[in-house]
Amino acid sequence: MGDESADEYYIQAGSTRLDTPLHPATLGCNGLEINKLLATTGDVALDYGFGNTANCESSITYIDGANGILRYRGYPIEELARESSFVEVAYLLIYGELPDRATLDLFTHRVKHNRLLPEDFLAFFGAFPSKGHPMSVLQAGVAGLATYYEDTLNPLDPEQLEAATFQLLGKVPTMVAMIAKRAEGLPTLYPDSSRELTEDFIRMTFGLPYQSYDIDPVLIHALDTLFILHADHEQNCSTSTARFVGSSRANLYASVASAIGALSGPLHGGANEAVLRMLMQMEDTDMTVAEFVEKVKTKAEGVKLMGFGHRVYKSYDPRAAIVKESAHDVLSRLGKADRLLDLALELEEVALNDDYFVSRHLYPNVDFYTGLIYRAMGFRMKMFTPLFAIGRLPGWIAQYREMITDPSTRITRPRQVYVGAAERHYRQESAGS
Repeated sequence: MGDESADEYYIQAGSTRLDTPLHPATLGCNGLEINKLLATTGDVALDYGFGNTANCESSITYIDGANGILRYRGYPIEELARESSFVEVAYLLIYGELPDRATLDLFTHRVKHNRLLPEDFLAFFGAFPSKGHPMSVLQAGVAGLATYYEDTLNPLDPEQLEAATFQLLGKVPTMVAMIAKRAEGLPTLYPDSSRELTEDFIRMTFGLPYQSYDIDPVLIHALDTLFILHADHEQNCSTSTARFVGSSRANLYASVASAIGALSGPLHGGANEAVLRMLMQMEDTDMTVAEFVEKVKTKAEGVKLMGFGHRVYKSYDPRAAIVKESAHDVLSRLGKADRLLDLALELEEVALNDDYFVSRHLYPNVDFYTGLIYRAMGFRMKMFTPLFAIGRLPGWIAQYREMITDPSTRITRPRQVYVGAAERHYRQESAGS
């Protein structure tokens, strides 16, 4: 409850009043502080999924879901996708401002020269089954990096935190490329510091030793753009996980590894793979879009709509329009006629003009076309979520660094509403009773 005329906000619990100081936002929702709710009233707020709870104040990413707005450090995602590069966006997220040319060159140099994995680490990393789940291997690899760089583990030492930042920015793409190569039974490649990050990632993923590998700039740009679009997305499940773990002052590697674990869940990072499976099901069963839409409306068994709707966006996901254009560019350059893309385009057109979808805010999201691009470029479906992890890495790092230097940060410790048995007493039953 609040008394707006007095510009005061408070909660009335019986005869107890709790003042809730207002934390004004630059844009979007203000925050009502309830830190003293338990101490004052004896009760806690129950908020399933934390959909109404802000755990921090952040200056990194702004989302207006109602109007389809996404900005990194104030810059619209459309401008960054069109004008910037993934490495430059990584700098923006981590340090708060776009770099000048000299600063970007130095940042790029440091990322490039941290891409090589230690030989001992290669033996450890290569010991995982080649067919093991890529996200499990990646999570273990990131956590394992901490054992090789013990002078980068103290998050309260700015120099150590900076060093850990570059170790992860450089080495995670190398790890993902190695995972993809080993899954195919092909020899792995070392990084080439003469190439840009995204270009060299493609080379390490698809190139072979002793062979030149020229990469179409359109493909490099498309993947770089996808990395930008995934770079941060406010307090989502994996980002919140990184902050939760980091609040205990766990090192950056442990926190990013925990975020990778959260991202591996099918409700988070696996959505683009689910979209592709949905479209493949339609193709394999010769199901028309009209038939599929009808089954969605009637909630037919075995039919699930994927790639539409979003927890935050209640209009068209601003990233989806960019990915849609990129899908056309990639498939056109590769000279591929893709029946799945045709189905996706037709399904989107029907959905955008059908009141069933519009009234439920079921607009295409960023995952709807992403898998089609990955597939056209030659990535296996199991690699889709590790690609997401490469893109989201700068956001995790930026959020962790913001959290660890925020004097308001406390170790995260949610409360619960206990609904179990009341006190009862142990009674040993005799064998004969």
